[in-house]
Amino acid sequence: MLVASFYLLGNGLGASGAFSRLAAVGLHMVAPAYTEANGYFRSYFADGRSPLNDWMLYQVAGVFLGGLVGAITTGRFRKVVEKGATFPAKYRFLLAFAGGAATGLAARLARGCTSGQALSGGSELALGSWAFMLSVFAGGYAMAWFVRRQWS
Repeated sequence: MLVASFYLLGNGLGASGAFSRLAAVGLHMVAPAYTEANGYFRSYFADGRSPLNDWMLYQVAGVFLGGLVGAITTGRFRKVVEKGATFPAKYRFLLAFAGGAATGLAARLARGCTSGQALSGGSELALGSWAFMLSVFAGGYAMAWFVRRQWS
């Protein structure tokens, strides 16, 4: 899939750009003057095309729909909160939201999400991508000791 993506689209895989495009369009609907004056968001409207006309949005929509269809067809689609027995659901939602927000912000600062860094950058043998992924795995392994008791 990655090779096909490079060949057909000229880009590797990634997802964080789709969410920043949606944010740019949403902000433009609410505050167009601010959006066009902002250096970051202005770039999404610079070429005259809609920011929604991008392959990444179709990729993310396909991943979502594929996961939904897979969950429904296997009978695993249900309302459940995955958490430890002693961990309250409201804290699980709070931590999931905070972690997602921090990850999204970091992805934009790094100019790419983990999938973009690992798959696309790693396949191009980019040193920064390899250093990033080794750091992600080391950090996850180190953090597991602190959070494992929440899931027992």
